[in-house]
Amino acid sequence: MSLDFIFSIIILIFSVVIHEVSHGYAAYMQGDNTAKYAGRLNLNPFNHLEWFGSFILPMMSYFLGGFIIGWAKPVPFNPYNLRNQRWGEAIVAAAGPLSNICIAIFFGLLIRFGILVQFGDSFVYIAATIVFINLILATFNLIPVPPLDGSKILFSILPYSMHDVRNFLERNGFFILIFFVFFLWQFVLPLVSWEFRLITGLVS
Repeated sequence: MSLDFIFSIIILIFSVVIHEVSHGYAAYMQGDNTAKYAGRLNLNPFNHLEWFGSFILPMMSYFLGGFIIGWAKPVPFNPYNLRNQRWGEAIVAAAGPLSNICIAIFFGLLIRFGILVQFGDSFVYIAATIVFINLILATFNLIPVPPLDGSKILFSILPYSMHDVRNFLERNGFFILIFFVFFLWQFVLPLVSWEFRLITGLVS
């Protein structure tokens, strides 16, 4: 197993943990204490990781597709406790990908403005890996298929007359998602590469 893979898994783990904690804090700031009572408002990886999404899927995607994708255990929240009943779920859902975008922009700007060059190429490589993985996470999670965050955002804007679409996606979301990861993700990777170039000025 290559050192690059191990290093990428470590970055992925901490990135998905921040992603999930951001969901919990978004709910907490809107009046829901579910994540707090479940002990999920912390950065301890052992409170957030799960075998399939955090370990098995990243290994499968890396060795079969050449990229790393994964997730952690969803942070629990009660939508009925949210102060904003109209957009509360969408806000909680968007908080996760937004945290990954913020991480990517922070480290990407360190690269673009040459701040890390003085510390050596290794630091630039580490930052570039952080940027790329977080952009993958953000883009992946915004796909509007359950249980990903994009589906909750989509359901918040869908009119009630399209509830059949929601029912179909919720029933078949996991199978659609697995199909997407292994057969359609290759068409999304160019978008991630473009985002990477836009932020860092480098070619991924």
